[in-house]
Amino acid sequence: MTRILPLAIAAAAVLGAALWWFVLRDPAPQVTQIQPLGSAEASEADVNTDGIVEMVQGAADAPVEVIEYASFTCPHCGTFHQTVYPQLKADYIDTGKVRFVYREVYFDKYGMWASLIARCAGPEKFFGITDLIYKTQRDWTRAGSDAAIAEELRKIGRLAGIDNAQLDACLSDADTLRSLVAWYQANAQKDGISSTPSFVIDGQLYSNMAYSEFQGILNEKLGQ
Repeated sequence: MTRILPLAIAAAAVLGAALWWFVLRDPAPQVTQIQPLGSAEASEADVNTDGIVEMVQGAADAPVEVIEYASFTCPHCGTFHQTVYPQLKADYIDTGKVRFVYREVYFDKYGMWASLIARCAGPEKFFGITDLIYKTQRDWTRAGSDAAIAEELRKIGRLAGIDNAQLDACLSDADTLRSLVAWYQANAQKDGISSTPSFVIDGQLYSNMAYSEFQGILNEKLGQ
């Protein structure tokens, strides 16, 4: 499990790095200064999160809901998505038994950049890009410099059919970034999330688990 930083600290750290993309591309950039969430000048209440799209798979009327909280840089999340998730998808999501919701957790700038790439082409491509990000997690997270890591993430976006102009726009969207962090804070506080991956299954919080444990919990809820 990966422990989450205290929310105010995490938000400040992520937002402090948010405009890095502008700095990388322009030696004298014109940037909008963002007050870290949790400061006296700004709070969650000041940020409009209405435009943030919930990333969902499965039937809307599925009898069981599973919400995953995960970070793209969390190795345990990567393992879950390479081992447990494919079985969960085949047995429960694709069969209409589970409505699966993926919610990003942010505790470093690289996870935030990955999130912006994953969301860049909208819900239709989100889970496909997420799969690519987790499959190559060890490669892009160890690419070296900030510029190298950003370029590796952009390569993933291009593999998904997103052009450079759109990728640049997504990576430099400070308003979306601010909204995503406020959205993450509100969700994590509401559901009591302190580590990744974590799962909320029909309102009950669970930590990372093997597929057999997942299967037992879901089958019990489904009356199987």
